[in-house]
Amino acid sequence: MINKLVIFGVGLIGGSLALALREANYCKQIVGCGRNTENLQKAMKLGVIDSYTLDAQAAVRDADMVLLAVPMGAMQAVLEQIKEALPANCILTDAGSTKGSIVGQVREVMGADYTQFVPGHPVAGREKSGVDAAVADLYQGRRVILTPTQNTDPKALAAVAAMWEVTGAMVEQMPVDLHDQVLAATSHLPHVLAFSLVDTLLNMPQQEDILRYAAGGFRDFTRIASSDPVMWRDICLYNDEAILSMIQALQTNLSEFAKLIREQHGDALYQRMTKAKQARDNYIARFEPLQSAGQP
Repeated sequence: MINKLVIFGVGLIGGSLALALREANYCKQIVGCGRNTENLQKAMKLGVIDSYTLDAQAAVRDADMVLLAVPMGAMQAVLEQIKEALPANCILTDAGSTKGSIVGQVREVMGADYTQFVPGHPVAGREKSGVDAAVADLYQGRRVILTPTQNTDPKALAAVAAMWEVTGAMVEQMPVDLHDQVLAATSHLPHVLAFSLVDTLLNMPQQEDILRYAAGGFRDFTRIASSDPVMWRDICLYNDEAILSMIQALQTNLSEFAKLIREQHGDALYQRMTKAKQARDNYIARFEPLQSAGQP
């Protein structure tokens, strides 16, 4: 049970957590904090939070759990604002898609021996953003990855894990570096590709015809290009090394596909496509039923 949860960044991720915890009666008080009064007022009107403030230090007083759900580029500024007012036993966690950067920022701002920080990443989302898109069941059957450091207090880790489990999420742990590499491949690269494909088509002279006759494949593949550009800009900048490594690997593979097409190697193309199809089909058969059932 959480007495006072403070959410910095009451949007899709933070708002959905608040709704899920409220539905489970797991929080006595949920406070929103940010820079946009209109958004916070909307969050109150929607019943996502109980109250709000623009004063970061006032927000965290008496809090026992603080969630940072702001874009990666805003994390350090929030840390600096709350440092002096954060209660000693308050648990600090985040929902950022990259972990190495926030771990480094917490170490820099809060000190190398700070024990109350639990890095976290709910691997869930929608192409829509903002508190309007928040839903109580967003995390049902979805993974939440926690990446505790050697300094993380086990009690704080257990408290954050319990919070996410209340939402119906499957909580797992992973080393920080491995998380950033895995997510660069499975989430960050696909988003870059979706943005890049749409951007490429917009720069073509026949763009209107291309978009007019776009079929379901285009809509499915580019759906995530409707995601929040601010959030994804920051993810690219804060997980740059891992993302650039994946882009390089993809460029190499695309060059190989281009060579096979250019040289009319139909059998080789078929073999590669078949291998890819089988891998994806096996993934869907193995993992999607587990996620749908909410099992680990």
